[in-house]
Amino acid sequence: MRLLHTSDWHIGRTLHGTDLLAEQEEVLGGLAAVVASERVDVVVVAGDVYDRAVPSADATAVLDRVVGRLLGTGARVVLTPGNHDSARRLGTFSGLLSAAGLHVRAATARLDEPVLLADEHGEVAVYGIPYLEPEVARHELGVPGARGHEAVLREAMDRVRADLFLRPGARSVVLAHAFVGGGVASDSERDICVGGVDLVPGAVFDGVDYVALGHLHRPQTLSPRMRYSGSPLAYSFGEAGQEKQAWLVDLDATGLAGVRPVPLPTPRPLSVLTGTLDELLADPAHEAAEQHFVSARLTDPARPADPMRRLQTRFPHCVHLDWTGAGAATAGGSYQERMRGRSALEIAGEFVDAVRGVPASAAERELLARALGAADREEAAR
Repeated sequence: MRLLHTSDWHIGRTLHGTDLLAEQEEVLGGLAAVVASERVDVVVVAGDVYDRAVPSADATAVLDRVVGRLLGTGARVVLTPGNHDSARRLGTFSGLLSAAGLHVRAATARLDEPVLLADEHGEVAVYGIPYLEPEVARHELGVPGARGHEAVLREAMDRVRADLFLRPGARSVVLAHAFVGGGVASDSERDICVGGVDLVPGAVFDGVDYVALGHLHRPQTLSPRMRYSGSPLAYSFGEAGQEKQAWLVDLDATGLAGVRPVPLPTPRPLSVLTGTLDELLADPAHEAAEQHFVSARLTDPARPADPMRRLQTRFPHCVHLDWTGAGAATAGGSYQERMRGRSALEIAGEFVDAVRGVPASAAERELLARALGAADREEAAR
């Protein structure tokens, strides 16, 4: 049996306010071609299907079309909610959907009820563990007094192993959304820890043939049988240049037979460009980034006027900028500390200096004084 391990679709996510639905549908819809060409039997999605608990209508429409294409290949789809999803919403109509080949495992109380599949070697049990919010799940699972993600996941896996014990000869796959020890985080995951209670030892998952992990956005291998597929797209500029992928997982008569990566396309790469505004606008070396999502780090000594609009004349998909020039370092201390004891004119001058990186000229200070005087007279007349 062959599985395609994916996770962290985050449908509906934006990049600095820029909609990514088109890019998400391009990559996720393209998985159907992989499933068909590689003769995949089951596609598994290990959590964070959506980016928010209440997804937009457009986001749900993308999921509907993507899953429709996957099911159209003849493959089954098994998915579980992550910490971004609402398990109850995602699990709506799950009983009916299973008849069409879409198996949503969203109920904590039923996490030890596998999706049962079969091939020429016998039975394959696919267990979907939804993201377990520790304080909620410990009551649902009857783990009184225990705190943290490890305790509830350990109980969940004990239940999985107990069910598996009743299925002699069955091969097993577990989907879980967790931060497992040895994993390397990116800067685009939502933190699920309080004081480190999220960290789960890999040994919690002992006793199954393959563990399909979700939550971390960087593809990585914790052991031959335990892996993160990562997110299908880069969701922060910290992931610029990162190659995205899914895992093809083969099971034979004895268990795990092999795993290999499947590269995923990048509809629009991410680039981080550094230099003065004039350099970024003129340097031919940046030609390749003109159709990328761009984060610009401006090094001008004074903050340029209207930098985003000007950058977008060359880089129409520039979505973020930082000013890191010498003037940007002048804002030391809190605002209240820096303004204490200054007159209204000095505060206004400080604002001009902070924004531009150079002090107001004598003529500008005169205009500021006249404007402040007019405001004072208007206030006094009320």
